[in-house]
Amino acid sequence: MVATPIRPKAQLAPKPEIVWEKLPEDFVLPDDPVDNINQPALAAALTDSLFLAGYLSQLAATTTNYGICAKVDGKTVVKAPDWAWIPAIAVPKAEVERSYTPVLEGDLPIVVMEFLSEAEGTEYSIKPTYPPGKWFYYERVLKVPNYVIFHPQNGTIEFYQLSEVGLYEPQVPDQDGLYWLAEANLFLGAWEGAHQDRAGWWLRWWNADREMLLWGEELTEQERQRAEQERQRADQAEQALEKAEQGKQTAIARLLTLGLSPEQIADTLSISVTDIPERP
Repeated sequence: MVATPIRPKAQLAPKPEIVWEKLPEDFVLPDDPVDNINQPALAAALTDSLFLAGYLSQLAATTTNYGICAKVDGKTVVKAPDWAWIPAIAVPKAEVERSYTPVLEGDLPIVVMEFLSEAEGTEYSIKPTYPPGKWFYYERVLKVPNYVIFHPQNGTIEFYQLSEVGLYEPQVPDQDGLYWLAEANLFLGAWEGAHQDRAGWWLRWWNADREMLLWGEELTEQERQRAEQERQRADQAEQALEKAEQGKQTAIARLLTLGLSPEQIADTLSISVTDIPERP
């Protein structure tokens, strides 16, 4: 169920003044606990398959509950999405240990995600006044082109994309239940199954050919199956050669009993004379 916020006309007007500057050294970052027990696993799984498939460059970063900041109308704002993908950080990563300031320190995120828990609501906040709501911050300040709200309990994905007028619009999945993320050249979808020590719904990536990006253990299992198939093919080929050799020897013995010469047998069976044993 898509829960796009209902916007009063008054909330469409504000255009915040945005300044990209580093977080002040004395700024106290919020130390809120993670309110979704699934968040670390879901976030790690998203990054794992991207990294293994080669979609993350050395400059890229995927963040989990990590502060992305800006100065809005003269006040420092920090929001920490459950997961975000930053294509490239322009400064040494050691310099962004406390927080990350887009534009000043690198690219804006191409997608931010929130994983819903029982305490829902803040993901939809379009409050423009300080401190602004998450939705308002992602949409009107960071202007992230893709905003995903995921319900781990039932696998529902709410996928919003920034429209030409700068507002998030809900997107409809394709016939396979996938959403196209143009900035990454990837599809995003929900998948139900077991991974590590968790069974349930996950967010997964598919490439442009609709091939799922695999996790590490899946790649290991895929390689194990490939090696087993190669071994079976080799065994079958060896058995076929043995059977052919047995058939050849049986045919030679039969033709010898009929009194054919080695030359005649070789010509009949299209083999070399040296393959024919000498008569006892």
